[in-house]
Formats: sequence, structure tokens, C-alpha cells
Amino acid sequence: MINNVKNISILGSTGSIGTQALDVVDNLGIRVSAITANTNIKILEEQVRKYKPALAVVFDEEKYSDFKALISDTDTKPMCGMDGLIEAASFGEADLVLNSVVGMVGLEPTLAAATAGKDIALANKETLVAGGSLVMKAVEDNGVKLYPVDSEHSAIFQCLQGSPEKNALKRLILTASGGPFFGRKTEELKDVTVEQALNHPNWDMGAKITIDSATMMNKGLEIIEASWLFDMPADKIDVVVHRESVIHSMIEYVDNSVIAQLGVPDMRIPIQYAITYPERIPSPVAQLSLTDYAKLTFFEPDYDTFKCLRACKKAIERGGLCAAAANGANEVANALFRKRKISFLDIGDLVMEAMFRQDNVEAGDVSDVLKADKEAREFVLSQVR
Repeated sequence: MINNVKNISILGSTGSIGTQALDVVDNLGIRVSAITANTNIKILEEQVRKYKPALAVVFDEEKYSDFKALISDTDTKPMCGMDGLIEAASFGEADLVLNSVVGMVGLEPTLAAATAGKDIALANKETLVAGGSLVMKAVEDNGVKLYPVDSEHSAIFQCLQGSPEKNALKRLILTASGGPFFGRKTEELKDVTVEQALNHPNWDMGAKITIDSATMMNKGLEIIEASWLFDMPADKIDVVVHRESVIHSMIEYVDNSVIAQLGVPDMRIPIQYAITYPERIPSPVAQLSLTDYAKLTFFEPDYDTFKCLRACKKAIERGGLCAAAANGANEVANALFRKRKISFLDIGDLVMEAMFRQDNVEAGDVSDVLKADKEAREFVLSQVR
């Protein structure tokens, strides 16, 4: 089997990344040992019946009784809550854990997977944003591999293959689509609707991530994640807005040579590469035709208008638990905007303020991260009238 991966555990199997991962798994012929979902027990049941995993977890404990009844005629063991996620992440049969849950909920399962000696394909960026020091230490201490799944980080990972020594690397260049509000200034964003913010030009993602793309919080989180993944300081990580989403990211060497990874906007490429690394095999993804695009464009990001992006850069500068606070504040503010309780511009303001309220102390253990996250969430909720 490719890369010795015979069994995989997929956390977040009913979401955008999870369902595409299952598409890739079908093509590779890998057994699915465990799957998890947040609330969508209907799709989770369908996946249980198709893949016959040993374990299936619904995170929402209120859905557990119904889900347990739905799969009672199968041999799959049902579980729920954080205990279930941790069990799926450390499940004995799995050779690789693909973590594609959304939000801070992914941190503890990632740590559990590393502690259990599982290699990790990481699509849950909040894990590294909030608990990067803890995760990287767990990965090193347990001798496991951490493969990036986000298209931008996978692109950098791919560009680095065959690279000379690390001191030859000058900077990382993350590309950003710019989202649905590219080119607009603050005044033009005062009255944008949830529907407008969910109208992403290039990618089909879940609601939370799509809003993060509209605020450019997604790119801010990716800067922090890249810093941990590739051991690069923030001042050597740049962002360029690339509307076509054909170049997924780039690296620049000290001789000013730039290497880019290109492909059609399809997450199955980075998902498959994380599973099959270091091998490459045919995929179900369409072939890239540059002549179909005719031109590729590049722009500077607007840090003044998109305050979330600026808040994340400032969080790295301040260090410690500031990134965890920014992430926690954003998760709540993002959800409040989708519920129409705050405005689009409120998201950036709340993230920035919560980040500055957090002392820049280092995390001693996961409880410190969870505390910073909780306090940031409570602050955001306290500001809603």
C-alpha cells in the first residue's frame, strides 16, 4: 500500500475536506477505520454503511442516541463528544489520522494522535494556531510525521521537496484568493450580508471557513500555521492576493529564485499527497491548462481593511497565547455574524481587541490554551447587545 497507509481515521468525515478525503481513499483502496462528524448523523450513517468502520463518532452529544439507533444493526461502535474524538484520533487500527474538524475542537485529538504514535494529516489549522508549541513538541517527542493538508501549506511542503539546507530558504509566500470582497474598502463592507460573504469565488468550503476567507482571517491563521509547520519566523512569511487560485503558494531561496506549486483549485490534490507522500500517483483531479486562464494576477493584501489578517500578524509578534485568543474570538465572532447578531466589520474589531487583552505568556500545557480560548470567547459574547 502507498506509504504503508493501510488504515485511516478521518476526523470530520462529513465536511468538505472529509468527503473529498473519502473520495481520495476510494481511489487508493485504503480501509477507513474510524470516522467522526459534528452533527450530521444522516451522512455519518451513510458513511458507516459504505465504509464499515470499526468506530463512528458524533461530537454533538444530543445527537448520540439517535445516531446509535441508526447504526444499531451494524458492527460499528458508536461514541460521542470529545472522548469519542480522542478515541478516533488514537484508534489502534489507524496508520494515519486525517484531522479535518473545524475549530479549536481539533487540538486535543491532534495531541492524542501524536501521543498514540499516529502520523497526522492536518487540515485543522486552529490546532497549530492555538497550540502550536504543544503540538510540535508532541510530534517530535513521539517521532510521528505531520503532513499539511491546507492547499497553501501543502504547496510549500511540495516546493520544499529536494530543497537544499534550510538556510538556503529566504521566505515563504502564501497565496490568497482575496475572497468575495477583494478590492473593497472598509466603508464598502459596512452592510455586507451573510449570503454575500458566503459567496466564495473559487473554493467550495464549509460556512465557517468561507466566512474566514471573506474576512481574510483564514490567511492570518495560515501565516501562524506556516510559522509552526516550517519553523519560519513571521517576518519571512508573506501573503500575495492571487485571484485565480492556480498558484497555491511559493518559496523563495536566498538567490531570489522562486518555486511555485500550481494546480486547479481542488483539495483532493493536497489530501492525496498527504496520504501518499513521498509518492505521487494519478488522481481524479482535472489537469491544469494555463491557456484556459490566459493570465494570472497578483496584488498586495489590504491589512487596513481586513483587520483579521492584521490581528493574526500582530498575534505572532506578541507571541505566547495571543494567537489562541485571536482564534477563539474569531470562532465566536464568525458564528455570531452567521447568526446575524453582529456586522461583518465587527468580526475584525472583536478579534483584534481580544488578542490585545491576552497576556503574551507561553502555554505550559493544553489547559493554558483552553483557558485563553475560553476567556476570548467570553469577551466576544460579552460585547454582543
